[in-house]
Amino acid sequence: MKYGLIAGNGRFPFLIVEGARREGVEIVVAAIKEETDPAIERVASRVEWVGVGQLGRLVSYFKREGVTHAIMAGQVKHVQIFSLSALPDMRMAKLLARLSFRNTDSLIGAVADDLARDGITLVDSTTFLGPFLPGPGVLTRRSPTSAEAGDIEYGLQVAREVARLDLGQTIVVKDRAVVAVEAMEGTDATIRRAGELARKPPISVVKVAKPNQDMRFDVPVIGPSTIRTMIDARATAISITAHKTLLIDREELLALADKARIAIVAND
Repeated sequence: MKYGLIAGNGRFPFLIVEGARREGVEIVVAAIKEETDPAIERVASRVEWVGVGQLGRLVSYFKREGVTHAIMAGQVKHVQIFSLSALPDMRMAKLLARLSFRNTDSLIGAVADDLARDGITLVDSTTFLGPFLPGPGVLTRRSPTSAEAGDIEYGLQVAREVARLDLGQTIVVKDRAVVAVEAMEGTDATIRRAGELARKPPISVVKVAKPNQDMRFDVPVIGPSTIRTMIDARATAISITAHKTLLIDREELLALADKARIAIVAND
């Protein structure tokens, strides 16, 4: 069985390559020109660069390589679909024309269905990465204060509803009021915007999985860059969804959080 990796930005794709290698699994990489770190060529044995709108080229590459199972890992900014650099090829254009909505679930779900028509099964993006998905509980040395816990409790109600609507998966809360809601810009940009709006700490970040999270794509991820952004924004606590949030570079992430006295808690 040969796996294909559709690699977006960040460290996530590198972890997949490393995890597959540990298990002796052969994997080839389709790197997204607009997103993937060029360093992927130093860790993967086979890499093909494709544009974010070049679905036909991606499928042809996987079929040529004998790929039967594919993994999506790393963010591909939704806004790329609307940029001039992402002019779609014929196959992608036909896919887009079939969509009633262009939210994340609809778009990537349609890509998964399109791959399946060519005998390529999209599998969980956390395949090979079980240890990176924490269970419930406080992950840092410091637990949330009563004020932070109150904001998180309130924020979870709001964030779950926002995620159910597939608008975003992150909100930022202060004094039980929503300061910022994620849309297409991503978690870090949402936190930075909240820091500009609520200049006095504490502010708390709530990042959730969708109610029926499809683990094949759009899995919640935090990493050291998330913590650095929180430090800059003076955010003091973050809640994530247990078992469904990927921690990138976990040791570095937790060390940064502990040094800055940021509390991280995983909730069911």
